[in-house]
Amino acid sequence: MPPLSEKKHSISLEWIATLRAEIGRVIVGQRYLVDRLLVGLLANGHVLLEGVPGLAKTLSIRTLATATQADFKRIQFTPDLLPADIIGTLMYSPKDGKFETRKGPIFANLILADEINRAPAKVQSALLEAMQEHQVTIGETSYKLPEPFLVLATENPIDQEGTYPLPEAQVDRFMLKLKIEYPSKAEEREILDRMASTAPKLDVNPVVSLDAIRAARKEVNEVYVDPKVRDYIVDLILATRKPQDFGLDIEQYIQFGASPRATINLTLAAKAWALLQGRDYVIPQDIKEIGMDVLRHRVIPSYEAEAEEITSESLVTSILEAVPVP
Repeated sequence: MPPLSEKKHSISLEWIATLRAEIGRVIVGQRYLVDRLLVGLLANGHVLLEGVPGLAKTLSIRTLATATQADFKRIQFTPDLLPADIIGTLMYSPKDGKFETRKGPIFANLILADEINRAPAKVQSALLEAMQEHQVTIGETSYKLPEPFLVLATENPIDQEGTYPLPEAQVDRFMLKLKIEYPSKAEEREILDRMASTAPKLDVNPVVSLDAIRAARKEVNEVYVDPKVRDYIVDLILATRKPQDFGLDIEQYIQFGASPRATINLTLAAKAWALLQGRDYVIPQDIKEIGMDVLRHRVIPSYEAEAEEITSESLVTSILEAVPVP
């Protein structure tokens, strides 16, 4: 395969390095998190972050928004939140005797849906049209959302008090689901040195324009995926539905496999990942690197799996190991 051209390098890779450096001024470590946020940004895919409180999930998203000069809105999800609080509503004006549209905070480039699983299903479902169609309907009128438009949501683990499981239809609309872990000892010490202050320095400079992001997204579309690699992607998805066809005796542990949306998302995420590695073509290792984040929330364990403490991650790992690599 031919290497990236100088033009591609100047458009995509240089601003990505600058953006990483700017985020690193505020966020200690968390390379996995930052890289996956960049994949979502490049591949036009929503990202769901799961982890216990205090792991810089919200701070990372806010830092990314500031560094990319994007219009940013934060929505704090609570049990008493209403759908109109997110998408907007029609307000009656006594002066004019007419209804006026009052747009909600969803009208922004980057949406931070903070602690999304603190709100009940009817509120979470208010995001469905926005995430899939990039538009919302208020009354009888549909309004296009600004581009780029990205929902970056955080959630606490389901076993924490006061949370609601996300509807499967909504979870499937997230391209990636990330599991955020605790920092290492060295990173924890650096966090202490930086942040143990009543006024920690969290200033972020805008270093990337929205035009640069749009240009990079066009390059993602041009990243080459060989037919054999495409077949490999399809085989991985099929293995989540009929694992017995690939020599896996785990069908009793899978209630639902991945949808066709997973096939599309895995391909786009692999293209973005390849571009981040400096390539304009996808290799099977790209699929393996990003596959867990695309599939962990789409492979639904059965009751039997839960009884035996078999997680979706272990099922996806078995599939990634069993499906032959081209």
